[in-house]
Amino acid sequence: MRHITYFIVSLLLFAATGAMAQNKTAGLSGRITDGVDGSAAIGAYVYLPELKEGVTTDADGNYTLSDLPKKKTVVQVSYVGHQTIVRDVDLSTVSHLDFTLKESNAMLDQVVVTGMTNSALMRNTPTPVSVVTASDLLRQSSTNIIDAVAHQPGVSQVTTGSGISKPVIRGLGYNRVVVVNDGIRQEGQQWGDEHGIEIDPQAVGSVEILKGPASQMYGSDAMAGVLVFHSQPTPQRGKIEGNASAEYQSNNGLFAYSVNATGNNGGFVWSSRYSDKMAHDYKNRYDGYVYGTGFRERAFTQLLGLNRSWGYSHLTLSYYHLTPEIAEGERDETTGQFLKPALIDGEEGSEIATRSDFKSYGHSLPYQQIHHYKAVLDNTIFLGDGNLRLLLGYQQNRRQEFEDVTTPGECGLDFRLHTINYSLRYLSPDLSGWKLTAGASGMYQRSVNEGTEYLVPGYNLFDYGLFTTASRDFSRWHLSGGVRFDSRHLHANSLTEDGEERFTAFSRTLNGVTGSIGATYNLTGNMNLRLNLSRGFRAPNINELSANGVHEGTARYEKGNSSLRPENSFQTDLGFDYSSSWLSVQLSLFANRINNYIFAERMAEADGSPVITDGEPTYRYTSGDARLMGGELSADIHPIEPLHWLNTFSYVDAVQLNRPAEEKYLPMTPAPRWTSDLRYDIIRDGRRFNNTYVALGLECNLRQNHYYKAYGTETATPSYTLLNFSTGTDLLVKGKRLATLVFSAENLTDRAYQNHLSRLKYTDVNAATGRTGIYNMGRSLNVKLVLHFE
Repeated sequence: MRHITYFIVSLLLFAATGAMAQNKTAGLSGRITDGVDGSAAIGAYVYLPELKEGVTTDADGNYTLSDLPKKKTVVQVSYVGHQTIVRDVDLSTVSHLDFTLKESNAMLDQVVVTGMTNSALMRNTPTPVSVVTASDLLRQSSTNIIDAVAHQPGVSQVTTGSGISKPVIRGLGYNRVVVVNDGIRQEGQQWGDEHGIEIDPQAVGSVEILKGPASQMYGSDAMAGVLVFHSQPTPQRGKIEGNASAEYQSNNGLFAYSVNATGNNGGFVWSSRYSDKMAHDYKNRYDGYVYGTGFRERAFTQLLGLNRSWGYSHLTLSYYHLTPEIAEGERDETTGQFLKPALIDGEEGSEIATRSDFKSYGHSLPYQQIHHYKAVLDNTIFLGDGNLRLLLGYQQNRRQEFEDVTTPGECGLDFRLHTINYSLRYLSPDLSGWKLTAGASGMYQRSVNEGTEYLVPGYNLFDYGLFTTASRDFSRWHLSGGVRFDSRHLHANSLTEDGEERFTAFSRTLNGVTGSIGATYNLTGNMNLRLNLSRGFRAPNINELSANGVHEGTARYEKGNSSLRPENSFQTDLGFDYSSSWLSVQLSLFANRINNYIFAERMAEADGSPVITDGEPTYRYTSGDARLMGGELSADIHPIEPLHWLNTFSYVDAVQLNRPAEEKYLPMTPAPRWTSDLRYDIIRDGRRFNNTYVALGLECNLRQNHYYKAYGTETATPSYTLLNFSTGTDLLVKGKRLATLVFSAENLTDRAYQNHLSRLKYTDVNAATGRTGIYNMGRSLNVKLVLHFE
C-alpha cells in the first residue's frame, strides 16, 4: 500500500506540473432562444459535464463561461419542456456558440451519461441506461432514495416498512447491485435484508441506472448493474444560490425539510445542506396502523472545491443518521392486534400497541441506529484533450440493533465498518478516432463486532482491479468494450464465546476476469439497434462465507459456507429504439446465465423436518447455476405538443437450473409490472406560472406465480393496480423561479396490497382476519414546497 501511495502521489505531482505549465484559459458565451418565436430562453442551463462547470441564461437568454481549459469537451443545454441539446466543442478554437431550442416531443433526448468510464450519449451506448432527472425527482413523493427510483423500468426494491429499501435490477439485488454516490461505491454492510442505503435524497441531483454487468468499471458486485447518484451541480461563477424545501405525507405523518446554500466565487465552489425527516407508523385498510414502521432521518453534506482551467479538486464531507424501527409483525392471538415489547412484573413480555404508539415520532423497540460518515476527495487534471482522475474516499458505517426491553439502552448487534476507496484512471484524447481509458480501483475494509450478539465475524478485506476500455464512433456504428482483472483477499477473524469457538479464522483470495464488447448501429436518424456481450463477477460476501447466528431480520439461523466460489455471469443484451415527433419506443431484452449463484438453503433432518437452532429454522448458504431472462418495453406517445402518454412493461423470469420443481425459481424475483402515466403540460414559458402540469398514473403489478416454494419460503402474490395523481407548478417573479409547488396522491383508491418483494409479507397471521403478513402503505396525500433564492 505504501509503494502504491508513493506512486499515485508522484504521478499526480507530475501531471499537475504539466497541466499548470499549459495553463491557458478559454471562454464560451452565446445566446439561447426558443425555436418557435425566437424569444429568449430564460433560465436555460448550459453544462459541461467533464469540467463540472455550468451556467444559467439571464433575462436576455445570454450565458457566459470563463476560465475554461483549451480542450475538446461536451456541452449540454437543457430547459424544461424542451429537447436537450448536446454538442461537441473545441474550446481552443470556439468561444461563441448559440443554441435554438425545440419544444419537447417524443424524440429521444440527447442525454450525456457519465457513470461509465467516459462521457457518452445515452442513445449511443450499447448497454441499457436510464436517467432520472432533477425534475423527475422533484415531481414525486418517496420515503427514501431507492423508493424514488424503483418505478423505473427494470428496477424494483426489497422493502422492510417505509424506511428501509434495497435496490433490485432485473431480479438481482443485495451485493449484486453497486450504489455509487459522490463518485465512490457506497459501503454500508448491504448484505443484510434490513440494511438500506445511507444517502440523503435531498442531496441527489440526478440518477443514472446502468443495467447489466458493469464490473469493468466498478469491480466485484456490479453483476446486476449500478445506481449512480450525482450531486446537484454548483452554480455559475459569481453567484450564491440555494433552496429550502418542506414535504408532508398524510399516511405516515411524514414531515421533511431541507435547506441548502451553494456558491461559486471565482472558481472556489462550496455547498452546504442539512436535511431532516421523520415519520410515524404507516397504515392500510387491512392492518390499520402497522407497529414498527416509523423512522427518523438526518443528514448533513458539505462541499469545498476549486474549479480551474487545469482541472478541479472537490472535497465532500457527509454525515447520515437513520433510526428505523423494525416491524416484526407480532400479533395478539385472539384479536390480531399488533403487540409491542413491554416489561410485565419486571420480566420481558408484550402488550397490545396503542394509538399513541402508532402516532409517536420517537423510536419504539426494536429499532436500529445507523451512522454513516464519509469523506471523498475527487481530483481531475486536464492533460490536453485527455484527463487524469483520482478518487479517494473514507467511509465509516456503524449499525446497532436495540431489541431487549429489559435493557433498552444496550444494543445486541453492533457492527462498525471502515472502508477506504481508491480509483485512478486516465482518459486519453482521440487516437485516430479511438477513446481509451486505463486505470485501477479498489477498496480496503475492516469490520469490527462491538456488540454482545454476533452474526458474522470481524474481518479485513483488500481488493484491487486493473481495467482498460476503448470506444469509437463511426458514421453509423458506435463501438465500445473493455476488460478488467479483480483480486479480493478476505481474512475473517476467530471469535470464542463462553469457551466455545463461534467463528473459525480463515482467509480467501478470490480472482475474476470480466469484460464486455458492444455496438450501437444507427439504422436511420431515429432508429437504433444495440447489442452487448458481457461477463460479470461477484465474490461471496462475509455473511455468505461465515454467518453463524440468528438473523433477526429474516427470523432464521444462518450458517455460512467458507468454501463458496465466486459468481460469474454471462449476459447478452439486445436493444432497439425508434423515435419520431409523436412516438418513442424502446425495447431492451437480456439473457443472463450465472454460474455458482449463491443462495440460502433451508436445512432438513433425515425425516424431512426442519433443523432448528436457537428456536429458529436453520439455513445454510450454498450455490448452483441460474438463468435469468426478460426485458423492458417503453412507449411514449405524444399526439399533441402538451400531452405525453408513457407506458412501460418490465418482466424477469429467474430460475435455478437442475433443481426440483419447488426450488426452481429464484427467491425475491419481482412480479411483471406495467405502468401507464398520462401527463398534460398546462403552462410553459409563462410569466407568473411555469411548467404547470397535471398527471395521472397507473401501476399494475401482475400476479407472481414464479416463487421459491420449498419449505414455504415464499408464496404466490396476487396482482394489484395502484392509481396515482399529481400536479405542480413553478412560481415566477420577474422571470426568475421563486418557488415550486407539487401535490400528489399515491394509491388514490386506498388499495390494500402486498408487494412480492416486501419482507413484511411473511410475518404472523392475523387471527381476526386470517390474512398472513403485513400489507403495504395505503392512500397518502402529499405536498412538497421548494423555495428558491439567489
